[in-house]
Amino acid sequence: MKKSVENLATSKITGGRRVPLRIRRKYETDRYPNEPINGAQITVTRDVRGKNKKTALKAIDFVNLATGDAKVKKTKIIKVLDNTTNNDYKRRGIITKGAILETQEGKCRVVSKPGQIGIVNAILLKE
Repeated sequence: MKKSVENLATSKITGGRRVPLRIRRKYETDRYPNEPINGAQITVTRDVRGKNKKTALKAIDFVNLATGDAKVKKTKIIKVLDNTTNNDYKRRGIITKGAILETQEGKCRVVSKPGQIGIVNAILLKE
């Protein structure tokens, strides 16, 4: 008698049980991606490996904008223009590293990881 395909993964041809080589470790577990959007600032702090903490952004409405003359300004985000990470992120207005934002000062490119460090740093693009 042949076994069905779904039973082959959990049992041997002799009827014995298949036991996994090892189980998934705590440090191998994955999380849902953190996708910050434009809006009033909301941050989340989570514990990570080694008793460290990561501050993640859920929403942000300001960006630290570095201009060409070695000055940094806090500027309001108007909207997300482009996100080369993912076309879906572009449509939904998700802010990630490399995203192009429209601010009050002009267009800028995000150089920080807002989902991991809790702040949005960007450099002004030349028009």
